[in-house]
Amino acid sequence: MGSKELEDEVIQLLEKPGALSVVQAGDPVLRQKIDPYDGQLDDTLLHKLIARIRETMEQIHGCVGVAAPQVGLRLRLAVLATPGELSARLIRSRQQPVPFTVLINPSYQAMGSQRAASFEGCLSVPGWQAVVSRPDVIRLTREDEAGHHLVEKYSGLGARIVQHETDHLDGTLYLDRAEVRSLSTTELVASRWGPAGVASAAAQFDFPLP
Repeated sequence: MGSKELEDEVIQLLEKPGALSVVQAGDPVLRQKIDPYDGQLDDTLLHKLIARIRETMEQIHGCVGVAAPQVGLRLRLAVLATPGELSARLIRSRQQPVPFTVLINPSYQAMGSQRAASFEGCLSVPGWQAVVSRPDVIRLTREDEAGHHLVEKYSGLGARIVQHETDHLDGTLYLDRAEVRSLSTTELVASRWGPAGVASAAAQFDFPLP
């Protein structure tokens, strides 16, 4: 996509008041591998876009990340953060919360062979969750909103969020990596399986865990 075309799309998007609309599964923009960002937007417009995507993320209960394709933009960018209530629970369980982070041109690699399985959901596939096995520790390469090149280590929930959002930029939905036999409504995951119920779900639905 050319710089002018992308710029026009972003300007039109930002003209709409309030939180941005989330694109739903079935829209081709969610299935496109996004080319690297190379400065198609000026800094002011980029920062305004990031602020609106962050605003959208923070207005959705329990949301931990939004990728640009989810608001209809073919842009290799995503934002993520664990909201306050979740961050507090993570701290109590001695896990690391994720501060607000901007991913520009992210890519990740597994560090070691350890994997973890957990139920995942997605704003673009509302009402459903499924178990996804992912590397538990990753090395993330990204740029931030200031253009700094960064290499960072993520583990646990942070690693899962980074992988989920980066996958969006490669046209991949979590369902592509999920154990389809585990597909459940969000309400059922909360009421029956719960955060520690993956092993029980695997036993009852007969699928392997890492």
